Amino acid sequence: MAAIRRSEDPEVASHRDVAPVVDIYGAVQDRDLGAVGRDIERVVNSTRKSLPRGSRLFVRGQLATMQDSYVNLLGGLVFSIVLVYLLIVVNFQSWLDPFIIITALPAALAGIVLFLFATGTTLSVPALMGAIMCMGVATSNSILIVSFAKERLEATHDSAAAAVQAGATRLRPVIMTALAMIIGMVPMALGLGEGGEQNARWAAR
Repeated sequence: MAAIRRSEDPEVASHRDVAPVVDIYGAVQDRDLGAVGRDIERVVNSTRKSLPRGSRLFVRGQLATMQDSYVNLLGGLVFSIVLVYLLIVVNFQSWLDPFIIITALPAALAGIVLFLFATGTTLSVPALMGAIMCMGVATSNSILIVSFAKERLEATHDSAAAAVQAGATRLRPVIMTALAMIIGMVPMALGLGEGGEQNARWAAR
């Protein structure tokens, strides 16, 4: 009448786009999500060659969300630099002066990378948001110095003297602007207040 045998079946039947799927869950412990994601990608890429015909293997969850956030924030960083440059072109009615102004941005990016390395902070969404804010502060400080140096150049006709005077005169406003951003970001970095420990934890990883 019947044949009885012992077998194993999944407890939960999951589907994605009508197709049956097998979900493998994993959590991160004592490591950052990016490093674990790279290890997972290596395993996934090496396993794709041995998959049965018609099967697919892909990674979802927080890793995919993090990668999408990185792409969007890096695109926003590039777009903000281009937009700032075009706005300065309209304001100064020149293509050369804004180019001189945005030459401060590579130095600001180098400082960001240096401090991330010095503090042992991994690249994260809060770090990229801070980088975008730093681009705005660096641009505003550069505008202060370049605009004043341009005025002194027209008055003295000496580029070296104009640069020295602009650096000495605009040093205090530049320091005040930078300190305003630093002091404003300190509470988030310390994780003070309700829910602030999440940003501090991200910043420390």
